[in-house]
Amino acid sequence: MKNTFLLLMFLALVSCYSPSRNCTDFKTGSFEFETYLNGELVKTRFVRNDSIEIDYFKNEVDSSSIRWINECEYILKNLNPKNMAEEKPLHMKILTTKGNTYTFEYSIVGETKKQKGTVIKVD
Repeated sequence: MKNTFLLLMFLALVSCYSPSRNCTDFKTGSFEFETYLNGELVKTRFVRNDSIEIDYFKNEVDSSSIRWINECEYILKNLNPKNMAEEKPLHMKILTTKGNTYTFEYSIVGETKKQKGTVIKVD
């Protein structure tokens, strides 16, 4: 009986936990994101204000518009797409924040396959 009570208390505490999301801290600023691309670790830097994001990747600069859906989600649309794949907007969702980092998931708008990543705010 005592073990059942402890288990129920533990489950009640865990179910009340909600991750920290201070998304407004990450609406603007300079950021870095690292990922593996074709087996190679690559770094992207980007600068974001409320409506524009400028990406710096492998000596190329690209710009995207930002449309905020809510405090933690936005749509990113390439302003100068070079091919059909770049024309598709991305849905970005900040899942958790901690210090100067946030974890996010993203997908092409309308698709169910999502990927995750972590971004560091550098300014």
